[in-house]
Amino acid sequence: MSDTDPLRARLIAALALKELPRAGWVRAGVADPESVAAHSWGVAWLVLVLCPPALDRGRALAIAVLHDLPEVRVGDITPHDGVTRAAKAAAEDQAATALFAGLPGGAELRELWLEYEHGSTPEGRFVKACDKLDMALQAQRYEQAQALALSEFMTSALSRLEPGLLRTLAGA
Repeated sequence: MSDTDPLRARLIAALALKELPRAGWVRAGVADPESVAAHSWGVAWLVLVLCPPALDRGRALAIAVLHDLPEVRVGDITPHDGVTRAAKAAAEDQAATALFAGLPGGAELRELWLEYEHGSTPEGRFVKACDKLDMALQAQRYEQAQALALSEFMTSALSRLEPGLLRTLAGA
């Protein structure tokens, strides 16, 4: 066994996010829904393009890439799953701790993830808003492509977006 085997195993394990379908879209009957990794790319894309100059774009991009990583271990838990917010947060925190342990810069990666979870920095809050914008835009794509009624996703996104550019882009 080489010294790189545990690191390789952690890196490969995280790649399973590419195969984890977004649970909300599955529940809503979307055919061939995006993966959690595809969603994370969408959030990163929005951050890259829309990040205000006053924020640290690189930090926000890192947060966007990391924000749903614990779902590779706990799954994509939605409000319809009957899991309390506290239980979801605890499970994701435990998963994040395990995932980041042993990675180069793991403690910093966990701190970035916590910025998103707690909304403790402007970058973390901005990424959270981009997460909601991505959901709204994806709902619009699915509605048009698959003739589905996905207003619940739009309503959810809009309820969490402050007035301004992101809310306007979401379709408010």
